[in-house]
Parts: sequence; structure tokens; C-alpha cells
Amino acid sequence: MATRVQVILPIAAAAFIVGIVGILSIPSDAILEAVDFPIGTIKVDEVVLQVQIADTEPGRVRGLMFQEQLPYDQGMLFVFEEPGNYSLWMLNMQFPLDLIWFDSNGNVVYIEENVPPCKSALETATCTSVNPETNQALYILEVTSGFVDEFDITENSVLEIISI
Repeated sequence: MATRVQVILPIAAAAFIVGIVGILSIPSDAILEAVDFPIGTIKVDEVVLQVQIADTEPGRVRGLMFQEQLPYDQGMLFVFEEPGNYSLWMLNMQFPLDLIWFDSNGNVVYIEENVPPCKSALETATCTSVNPETNQALYILEVTSGFVDEFDITENSVLEIISI
């Protein structure tokens, strides 16, 4: 029969390796703790938000990593070149998020609420939020968890871009 150390040691080694691989897979310009994203203004239904704009691949990879919780009037808007099936990961996040996917007309195509941050090295490979394949999105909005409930955001909600 295997001892406790013989069981735990390989698991700990695997967790360490997965964590290192996850960290090494982040582009170098995404690792920086202070990133200046362009700022824009959007409206979801009647709620006006100031958003950080993630419209480059390094910016989208970096996202809200390392940032403190946002007030309800702030968020991050991921902008893609063309509609597609995009996923986000929660690596190095400090707080849970509500995620809202929008199509090119600003219509909600998918909502995921209270997505927790990754808390361990083992989660780095599996901590993604995925929009179902049938829902093509051009924008994804990340906001502090509770935003969707607080402002009654639904599949009938609409994104209006004021300035990005």
C-alpha cells in the first residue's frame, strides 16, 4: 500500500508544473501589474459604465488580472476584430465577475454570473468561462459580480457604445 507521501508528492509536483506552465504561457506584456488600457464609455440598457478597453491580444489576455474589485459603474470591454466564439479565463483575478457576451448589434447572446477567480495552480488549466458555440460575440463585458442582478440585465438587454 502506498504511503501518504507517495500519493501526495506526485500530486504536488503535477500542480506545480501546471502552475508554471500556466504562468509561462502568459505573454510577457500581459504579466505587468500596471497596464494602461484605453478608457471608453458604454451603456447597457440604461446603465452607463466607464470601461477599460481590451482590444489587442495581449490586452485581452491580461484583462483585469491583479486589479481590485470594480464599482458597478466600471468594467472591462473586450473588443474583437470579428464575431466568434470567445472564452475568458480568470487567472490572477482578485474577485468574482459577471460576464456578458454581445453580438455585433449589441444584443446579449450569453450571460455568466458570479464567475470565481482561479485560486490554485491546478485551476490555471481549467478556469475559463466559455460562451456556447452557437453564440457568436463581438464584445464581452466583465463587471463585478452582482451587476447582472443589480441592474436586471437579461438576454433582452442591449449594449450601446458611446465612445471606445
